[in-house]
Amino acid sequence: ELPVIDGRRAMTRPQLRFWGEQRGIIKIGGARDPEDTMPAYIVIENLDIRSARPSFFYFSSEGLQKYFQNAAAIFVEKGEHITIRNCYLHDCGNGLFVAYDTKDLLVENCSIYHNGIADSYYEHNVYTEAAGITFQGNYLGPLRKNCLGNNLKDRSAGLVVRYNWIESGNRQLDLVDSEGGDTIRFDPRYRSAYVYGNVLVKLEEDSNSQMIHYGGDSGDESAYRKGTLFLYNNTLVSRRASTTLVRLSTNSEHLECRNNILYTTHAGSSFAILDEKGTASLSYNWIKPGWKAAHSSSYGNVKSEAEVHSGDDPGFQDEAKNLFFLTAKSACLNKAGLLPVAIQNNFPVLQQFKGPRGIEKRPAASLKDLGALERESEE
Repeated sequence: ELPVIDGRRAMTRPQLRFWGEQRGIIKIGGARDPEDTMPAYIVIENLDIRSARPSFFYFSSEGLQKYFQNAAAIFVEKGEHITIRNCYLHDCGNGLFVAYDTKDLLVENCSIYHNGIADSYYEHNVYTEAAGITFQGNYLGPLRKNCLGNNLKDRSAGLVVRYNWIESGNRQLDLVDSEGGDTIRFDPRYRSAYVYGNVLVKLEEDSNSQMIHYGGDSGDESAYRKGTLFLYNNTLVSRRASTTLVRLSTNSEHLECRNNILYTTHAGSSFAILDEKGTASLSYNWIKPGWKAAHSSSYGNVKSEAEVHSGDDPGFQDEAKNLFFLTAKSACLNKAGLLPVAIQNNFPVLQQFKGPRGIEKRPAASLKDLGALERESEE
């Protein structure tokens, strides 16, 4: 068990003077006394941080206070070179909230789950905006009951999501436009996002058919990402009756989809690649026969650049029990194509998720296989 920091009836020391107390249990950046500076080189690890939402109260120098709806277990207002490692973040409005004046953030080996506000779309397990951010080895579980937010919502430049288990949420990934202005929008990394080596699971009861959204949601299309989502070597599983892999916000967004297992428990015709806009290139993916470019009559351009592997069963060890390792007879063995040189040099697939949270080296033989996880041992 980890040490617990519980927001219920917590007390802020009177010596501390900072704004935004109602926004989080642990806060980085933004203080009156001592005078505010840029926090840097901070590690938060090995903590269980819980229970900051309007149902709960805490004590400040001004007496009993109620948390805001968007309160987080950890609220980073600003900072540089920050690591959040091996923490539980749960029972809050947002599990983790990071504002745009943040640079170089690593979130690894954490369990973030059971956050959100009932009947609200605006609070999420993770809600971040930074210049340079990596998520790896995390378990991102279902939100609280009747909460409508996304699992991981991000507005960053330099986004890398790798080797995570991401289950449920309105969308599993909602990758949209920066609200922080030119610093992030003019960062050249804003035009690319790298999502690889993850297991994404959409549950039957999830309200939105889309697993991933890439582009923007502000309505100001000039601020949208208008770049490429690189989606490769992932295992994506949907138990929903109708599924859309990715919604691209405009025709200026592109999906590069390679070496993935795209599985639905329903008929192949229930699974679509895109929504109404954007372009997609498919290479060396496994998907059930009958899949669609889109569910609507008006849709973006989907091209198969290399072989698409099809069948009724990808060869999981036990899909019903969430055991997505490949069997020795899997149709996904030895089917992966080479990654483009620029990706292989900068964002190669070297590891895999290891439950309940964490990462481990991916065996070399399994790098020839589709999906995020290794094959069963032949011994």
